[in-house]
Amino acid sequence: MIHKSPGLALAVMALALGAPSNAWPAEPGRATHTLAIERGSRLSVAAKINGKPVNALLDSAAELTLIDSDWARTLQLGQGESATGQGSGEASFEARLVEGVTIEALGLQLTGQTIAIANLSDVGRRLLHRRLDVILGREVFDAARLSIDIEGRRIAVVDRQREPRGVRLDLVTEHGIETVPVRVESGNPVRATFDLGNGSQVLVGAAFAQRMGYLGDGRQVTTQRGGGLGGETTRQVFRLRTLEVAGQTLADVEAAIDPNPSASDLNIGVSVLRHFRITTDYAQHAVWLEPRN
Repeated sequence: MIHKSPGLALAVMALALGAPSNAWPAEPGRATHTLAIERGSRLSVAAKINGKPVNALLDSAAELTLIDSDWARTLQLGQGESATGQGSGEASFEARLVEGVTIEALGLQLTGQTIAIANLSDVGRRLLHRRLDVILGREVFDAARLSIDIEGRRIAVVDRQREPRGVRLDLVTEHGIETVPVRVESGNPVRATFDLGNGSQVLVGAAFAQRMGYLGDGRQVTTQRGGGLGGETTRQVFRLRTLEVAGQTLADVEAAIDPNPSASDLNIGVSVLRHFRITTDYAQHAVWLEPRN
């Protein structure tokens, strides 16, 4: 999260993706756009910031778009207001908030946007093995209803007048990010962050894991390096026996502990969402998930 003042925050995660298949057909008259697959199962789309083309990582749980500080200098943006943030890495990071920016992506043009400028070089090096100039946040999700086919590598703006296919789940905003209901093993339903920016395992908040006893009930626990903004970190990794999402039960799901105090109980990324065709409508506080099989 990035904090400037009470009520303004930014949650940033990594991204992921699955293998290609046939694309989800677009509605008549609606253009589809490519979801490119990058190293480590990251999603990216073509975008423009103040008219400058860029290959941007897509992150549905980033409250603001993030721009790398070196690349931002080519746009001659103002200095903005200083802020500090906590991403999915081990430490906090410095950022600047700049207003009046134009974001173009998926056929949308969003003017007068506030974006965050931060050093993304470490994240780009670790996750992509290349420069990372832009993480495209939830602004495009707020602006339009989107159909997303991860396996088909397609994304499109769609008509709000047509009822989407799949199971409708209510979106509830918690700490500036959207959550959906899920069920873990035999437990009660819990809220999970809907995060196309999560490119690793299902993330389980440390406090929730402790309440449920996941690390002390005999299941195997290993460690793995991970983390996004804020630097690399070590996480405990284990398996969830089942995870139910939109009426579909996934078995033997890899999960990792998120020790961040602000972490939600769960965070589901593309490792889970790749099993569905997705329609999002942040303005109507809903997401539809249609099983692929």
